[in-house]
Amino acid sequence: MKIIRNRILPPKNYDAINIMGLLFCRRSTKITPAIVRHEQIHTRQMIELLFVGFYVWYFVEWLIRLPMKGNAYHNICFEREAYDCMDDEPYLRKRKPYAWTKYYKLPHI
Repeated sequence: MKIIRNRILPPKNYDAINIMGLLFCRRSTKITPAIVRHEQIHTRQMIELLFVGFYVWYFVEWLIRLPMKGNAYHNICFEREAYDCMDDEPYLRKRKPYAWTKYYKLPHI
């Protein structure tokens, strides 16, 4: 994964942002293997949805989850898979296609 350090992206309070498989981060951000894996999971999701589909789904799901309980960003199925699996080193080797679909429905609390 190509890492691009800059002064603009990502927005404040975020470590990194994946745009079309490129990882943008601020110059001072410490990029850990877990952060890279998190963003690699997003790249797989993007490929599965042909990039444009990923961004459309992401935005629509974020809008749907805004009025719901909890943080809309953390409740997006793509983020739930990436956060849940970012510490699992072999995850990308064993990940099944469209694994994010099992994260669409929020667990009952």
